[in-house]
Amino acid sequence: MYFADNIGEHLSLDEVSLSKGELYTFLTNKNGKGKKGSLVCCTASTLSKDIIASIKQISLEARERVKEVTIDMARNMETSVKECFPNAKIVTDRFHVVKLVLDALQHLRISYRWEAIEVENEAIAKARKENKKYVPKLLANGDSPKQLLARSRYILAKKRSLWTANQQIRADILFKEYPILERAYNHCLQFRNIYEANTKQEAEARLLEWNKTNQELNLKKFNIAANSIDYHRENILNFFDNRSTNASAESFNSKIKLFRANLRGVSDTTFFLFRLAKLFA
Repeated sequence: MYFADNIGEHLSLDEVSLSKGELYTFLTNKNGKGKKGSLVCCTASTLSKDIIASIKQISLEARERVKEVTIDMARNMETSVKECFPNAKIVTDRFHVVKLVLDALQHLRISYRWEAIEVENEAIAKARKENKKYVPKLLANGDSPKQLLARSRYILAKKRSLWTANQQIRADILFKEYPILERAYNHCLQFRNIYEANTKQEAEARLLEWNKTNQELNLKKFNIAANSIDYHRENILNFFDNRSTNASAESFNSKIKLFRANLRGVSDTTFFLFRLAKLFA
C-alpha cells in the first residue's frame, strides 16, 4: 500500500510483525503524530528491493521533497532510503545505537553468570561424591554469585542516579566481585553521555574519545559494537542536527500491536491492512 498524499519532509522507516512473525515495513510521516495521515507506505517484506519498489510508486518529485528519514541500524533500511530519497539525510535512531552498547555489557554479565553456574555445578558434584551437603557461597547481601549476576540486569541498564538503596548495595558488591564489569559499565555511561553533546562537532570528539577508551578496554563484544557504530558514524552524528529519533515509528508500531491484541490476533491480513489504512492513512 502507498499513500502519496501523506508524504512529508520528515519520515520514519521501521518494521513490525502483523501475524505469525511475518514482518512488514512501514514508512510513516512524523507530522501525522500517529493519527490519520501518518501512513505513507506499507511493504509486505523487509528486503530492500521490495521496499524500494513499493516506495518508488510515489512520484520522484514528491520523494525529492523529503529532507530527513530516521531508521534503525538495519542496512536494508539504509539502502532503501538512499535509493528512494535522493535529498534526504539519514538519521540512525539513538536508542538502537545505545542498545547495541548496552547489549555488549549485558553479554559480559551473562558470560560471568554462566561461569558462576558452572562453578556451582562442579561444587555440587564434588559435594555429592564426598557425601556432603552442598552449601552455596553467599555474598554480603544474601545473593549467591549466580543470583547476584542475574539480579544485576536492570542495575546495569540504568544510570547510578536512578538506583534504589538496595540496588546500590548490590552494585557495590557486583563491582567488587567483578571489577571488569564496573569498567564496562562506566564505558557504557561514557557512550550514553555522547548524546548529551550540544553540537555535532562535540559529539564526534566524544565518540573518538570513546573509541580510544574502547581500544584500551579491549573486550570482544565492545569491539564488535564499536565497529558497527563506526560504520554508521555519519548517520549517527546526523542526529545532532535536529535531534530526531525513531520514536514516532516505535509509537506507531505499538499502536499496531495493541490493535492486533484487541482483535485477538490477525486471521485475515488483507482485511487487517485495510483497517490500518482507514485508521492511519
